[in-house]
Amino acid sequence: MKDVMSTKVAVVTGSNKGIGFAIVRALCKQFHGDVYLTSRDVGRGQAAMESLASEGLKPLFHQLDINDLNSITTAAAFFKEKYGGVDILINNAGIAFKVADTAPFGTQAEVTLKTNFFATRDMLTHFMPLIKAGGRVVNVSSFVSSRTLNQCSPELQQRFRSEDITEDELVGLMQRFVEKAKSGEHNQDGWPDTAYGVSKTGLTTLSMILARRLSKERPNDGVSHFDF
Repeated sequence: MKDVMSTKVAVVTGSNKGIGFAIVRALCKQFHGDVYLTSRDVGRGQAAMESLASEGLKPLFHQLDINDLNSITTAAAFFKEKYGGVDILINNAGIAFKVADTAPFGTQAEVTLKTNFFATRDMLTHFMPLIKAGGRVVNVSSFVSSRTLNQCSPELQQRFRSEDITEDELVGLMQRFVEKAKSGEHNQDGWPDTAYGVSKTGLTTLSMILARRLSKERPNDGVSHFDF
């Protein structure tokens, strides 16, 4: 019987469709270890599992809703107990409003950042301590991130690009964007008209902050943390 604790494990959030589903498929073919497809909805997750099984692939499933802190902590406890941690974490779960959506911009900003930034940050808070030596953390960001950053005011660009920006300061900036978007003052405050872009700019900046922290706190562990 194989030692489960020594089995490598990869976890992909929001992977019942789209990019996440494609990542799970690729990992099943290339990764020597257990690959977990996760989704908020168990039924959709099981349907995705069956689709991959029909291709001869064998991912495993765990329910995971990144907007539900209890779901995150339950999943983290499962992977810690069963595998002693995680080797690869791919934060793919995210949302984007369609261009034609008529929801007020303030609502779009609040909902988009809730998932794409704040919930992903919750995932990182609870899963980073579980990443094994030599592990990988990948945040699926977007080319929109750099484009959005260039549309921000010089003051905001300076802070986002700063080597000394802290996680707390970044969280404050993301909260400020949502508040200004809701009051219709985001342009005056230096923000562009893209909630999705700002959420991904925040995530890219968070990745850099956590990578710097990793290099200080775990310099010999060889853990990589990056965006793509």
